[in-house]
Amino acid sequence: MEHLIPDVWFEGRSQLVLLAIGAVAVLLLGKGADWLVDGASGLAYRMGLSKIIVGATIVSLGTTSPECAVSVMAAWGGDPGLALGNAVGSIIADSGLIFGLGCLLVVLPADRFVLARQGWVQFGSAVLLALICYGAWIVAGPAAAIPRWVGFGLLVLLALYMVQSVKWSRANPESVTAEAHEVGGSAARLVGLILIGLVFVLLASRVMIGSVTELAEVHWKVPSVVIAGTLVAFGTSLPELVIGMASIVKGHREILVGNVIGADILNVLFVVGASASAARLPIVEHDARVPEIALLVHIPAMLLIIVAFRVFIQFAVKRGHFKRWYGVPLIAIYVVYTVLQYVIS
Repeated sequence: MEHLIPDVWFEGRSQLVLLAIGAVAVLLLGKGADWLVDGASGLAYRMGLSKIIVGATIVSLGTTSPECAVSVMAAWGGDPGLALGNAVGSIIADSGLIFGLGCLLVVLPADRFVLARQGWVQFGSAVLLALICYGAWIVAGPAAAIPRWVGFGLLVLLALYMVQSVKWSRANPESVTAEAHEVGGSAARLVGLILIGLVFVLLASRVMIGSVTELAEVHWKVPSVVIAGTLVAFGTSLPELVIGMASIVKGHREILVGNVIGADILNVLFVVGASASAARLPIVEHDARVPEIALLVHIPAMLLIIVAFRVFIQFAVKRGHFKRWYGVPLIAIYVVYTVLQYVIS
């Protein structure tokens, strides 16, 4: 991608121009992900999967593709702080901002069958990532990194998760199998949407990396891991936000729930897995003001918000829905996390 869109395109640009470039990249990311999701959802509905399963697998795979593309290219480009920070920050944005906002706006359904399975995978994935990072720090100290073999292992777990999710969907007595008519078009058209969306996502992610890196390093003097955990993470989580709000408007609230849970899982297994497979991911950023910020701020915030989410799930499945006030602490954690890392860095 660097050959198609070289770094020199961003060097020497003013802050206003770089911000404008980044804004256009965000729009392209959202549009590309939207097309990818439409195509993937259409194919999924043809397979007779329920809405929440589609949200937790196929739709999440599409909406996390921006995070994955940004993180993998950052790893390849020698900016691993951007790769890891983007994945962790996206989990916090998805669970805190997007799900929290959804809770405040409407009463979200809680599918006992799905949340008893995908919900625990979500929790386990976040804990696994934390154990990997802190374990590497204990063993290697300042040289701590996520090795490539761990990345490949996470991708194996991703494949197992996708297969098992389909099996769970087939076993779900409430699985909705009559929704294929909601998505029109031939299989060839749906595959075409997926491919076109993927191209948009890849190109836009490269543009975003270039503009954000230039802003962070040259203009703002802010560590890239901090930028990744906030601006980039929010930008690449826009597809989840757009899909979530659209699902509420169209009366498909299950998709928002499934998409957030699935996106959290895929941010670990897909985004971190693919990024670490491309290049080992150092956990400590040696040129940052707070080199251990991922260990001190990012991962603790991720664990806090995932634990809160898990507690809310436990209560929600008993009554069949999430209470609207659940959105308040989730959004509060997201806001405090965003402000805190800028202050301490």
